[in-house]
Amino acid sequence: MRYTYVTETSVKNISTVLMLTLAVAGSAVLAQEKFANSPDAPVLGDFKARVEKYDQLRKKADDSAPPLKESSDPAKIKEAQHALAERIGAARAGVKPGEIFTPEITPVIKRLLRPEAKQHDTKEAMKEDKPVVVSFKVNGPYPDKQPVATVPPNVLAALPQLPKDIEYRFIEKHLILRDARANLIIDYIPNAIP
Repeated sequence: MRYTYVTETSVKNISTVLMLTLAVAGSAVLAQEKFANSPDAPVLGDFKARVEKYDQLRKKADDSAPPLKESSDPAKIKEAQHALAERIGAARAGVKPGEIFTPEITPVIKRLLRPEAKQHDTKEAMKEDKPVVVSFKVNGPYPDKQPVATVPPNVLAALPQLPKDIEYRFIEKHLILRDARANLIIDYIPNAIP
C-alpha cells in the first residue's frame, strides 16, 4: 500500500494556484459580461466578428492541407507552420493594418489597456521577456529570433477574449494580434500602451 503525505505548505500552494486560476477566469467572465453591457458593445461585437472571420479563414486554410502526422521534430513543425502561414497569406492577399483592429476598435482597446498597463506589476512583467524592436507587418511572421512576450493575466482579462491559438502579444508598445499556429501577425495597434 502506498501512502501520500500532503504537507500544509503543499495544500497552501495548491490552494493559492487554484484561487488565482479561478480569479483570472472569473475576471475574464466578468470582463466579457461588462463588454456585453457596454456602450462599446457594437464596436466590440464587430471586433469579435472580424476575429471569428479570420479564425474561419485559418480553419479553411488548415483543412486544405494534407493531414500531418504528429511529430516532435522541430523542422517538420516549422515547415507545417510555414505552409499554413503561406496558405493564410494567399487567402488574405492585400490585407492592410486595420483589418481587424479597425479605427473604431483601436481607441476602445487602448482605453481598456491604459489602466492595466500603468500598474507597476504589469510593467515589470512586461519587461521580463519583451522582444527588442523589430520590423513587423500584417501577414508577416512573428520574428523567429524574438521571445514571444507573455501578456499579464490582468491585461488579458481587460481585453476581449480570443479564439484558441489567436493571442495578444506586445512588441515594445505595439499590441500584436498573433496566430500562434501559423506564427503570423494578423494585425496590430501601434503605440497601444503609454
